[in-house]
Amino acid sequence: MEDSKGKIGVALSKDLMAVAGDALKTNITTLGPLVLPMSEQLLFFATLVGKKLFKMKLKPYIPDFKLAFEHFCIHAGGRAVLDELEKNLQLSDWHMEPSRMTLYRFGNTSSSSLWYELAYSEAKGRIKRGDRTWQIAFGSGFKCNSAVWKALRTINPAKEKNPWMDEIHQFPVEVPKVSPSDT
Repeated sequence: MEDSKGKIGVALSKDLMAVAGDALKTNITTLGPLVLPMSEQLLFFATLVGKKLFKMKLKPYIPDFKLAFEHFCIHAGGRAVLDELEKNLQLSDWHMEPSRMTLYRFGNTSSSSLWYELAYSEAKGRIKRGDRTWQIAFGSGFKCNSAVWKALRTINPAKEKNPWMDEIHQFPVEVPKVSPSDT
């Protein structure tokens, strides 16, 4: 798309977050029963029954995916996407750090950002045997895909080759979140 000054670029609709949200909702609805503990599944089901069967005015229940995963690698497509997912999935700064630092250091590298994020967690020595990681990627169309990993061993950063190793000690850095005036 070309702007008024003749510069070619990409235009993103203000509906982007709503479309991304719908794709993520479909993905979560499919993934949830496979990974969430029964307690979370029951709360989700009870809310659904209350809304549909008893016509109760309830907010949709968003399961606590932190009960299913220790680590999150969220497609680092932009700060607004990361902020929205952090809020909706109720993730901490610690959970979001790999995604934010990947966006800061490498920019939007599309779906490959997930691997830089996983490498960040490994370089920080966060990945322990048995830990589960949820990689969430967005694609064209608008698609949302998930990959779930379970660590078979504890990662020793000193023994691994990793794109972060030369400067991991400098991270995290302070990266401002999107303010309402940025959107």
